[in-house]
Amino acid sequence: MRVISLCPSNTEIMEFLGLTELLVGVDDFSDWPESIKTLPKLGPDLSIDLDLVEELKPDLVLASLSVPGMEKNIDGLKARGIPHIILNPQSLQDIENDLHLTANALNMPERGNEAAQHFRSRLDAIKQKGAKTSFKPKLYWEWWPKPVFTPGRINWLTELSEAAGAVNIFKDVELASVQTDWDDVSSRKPDYICIAWVGVRRQKVKKELITGRPGWNEMDAVKQDRILILEEELYCRPSPRLLDGLEKLHRLIHDI
Repeated sequence: MRVISLCPSNTEIMEFLGLTELLVGVDDFSDWPESIKTLPKLGPDLSIDLDLVEELKPDLVLASLSVPGMEKNIDGLKARGIPHIILNPQSLQDIENDLHLTANALNMPERGNEAAQHFRSRLDAIKQKGAKTSFKPKLYWEWWPKPVFTPGRINWLTELSEAAGAVNIFKDVELASVQTDWDDVSSRKPDYICIAWVGVRRQKVKKELITGRPGWNEMDAVKQDRILILEEELYCRPSPRLLDGLEKLHRLIHDI
């Protein structure tokens, strides 16, 4: 089968299924695994070149609703009669379900079963370790600095925090994404500051941009240098690679 992925998390699901070789085109932001970098690029995820998608004659397009504005891609696929499925995972369980959904759509249900089992076993292994830790640090996650956005309760980073044996300090807010300010963050007294700015490479984030904020030099997380500049691709995309991020987070916050 000829498959096209329209966002990075979908491309990463194909890799987790062991089916990357079926991909014949991807969006501009898909950057992993290495093997997809030579594939035709179809434009940014919010502005896919549907003429090129059609030219590639896909048997299946993996569309997404993970970012507002992607609806027009799906409208275009429908208008052209291009076969597609829509993935929109909001939780770790959704990601596990999408492994089944994608594999079933490719007529390879056994791949989905194997991948979902592997996903669940890795997740459960870290959860068991996290449950045994006596210190449950409070984490402040930041995925955009101006204005400040952080994940609320309805978000995989809250799940990830708990699985690692920690707590998201904004888990009391019943939203997927919370717009807040520096004073609110400071008042919640996080033990760790976890920076993963969407679309920004870790190497471009300078720690002084965090430590220089008004009043933040009084925060214990800053005084003790508990500022984690993390790979956005391991924390901001709803794909199985979140497990890599989870395992790394567990090591970092528990000094393993």
